Amino acid sequence: MKTRLFLAIALSIVGSSLALHGTQAQQAGIKRTDLQRHDLSVPGREAIQVRVDFDPGAAFGKHTHPGEEIIYVLDGSLEYEVEGNRSIRRSRANACSYPCRCYTSASSTSRSTSPTCRSCSETLCSDSGDAI
Repeated sequence: MKTRLFLAIALSIVGSSLALHGTQAQQAGIKRTDLQRHDLSVPGREAIQVRVDFDPGAAFGKHTHPGEEIIYVLDGSLEYEVEGNRSIRRSRANACSYPCRCYTSASSTSRSTSPTCRSCSETLCSDSGDAI
């Protein structure tokens, strides 16, 4: 009986934390769509590619990733702040990259209401299984 109660409580805690993680993963005004995830030819490394769509003026707060980050702006313009450097503005068909564990933040500088005017493709290369 005690084992069942303990198991029920443990499952409830795990389920709650997973649900909370899922709600935190999508920030208001930002939609993230996973495009692909696969192992690289270097053992233990993988590439993760996502599309990120920003509403006008939406922003990602300061964060890091466990691997290198490569960004290609599909439409609109985005401004990136990189740890220890000035802001960098990138517009359509421009790219930038950042080293692993570097603090960055991003915001949409596009003011149009077109749903496709502020998006980018983000590719992360990191150790297999690392949380992005």
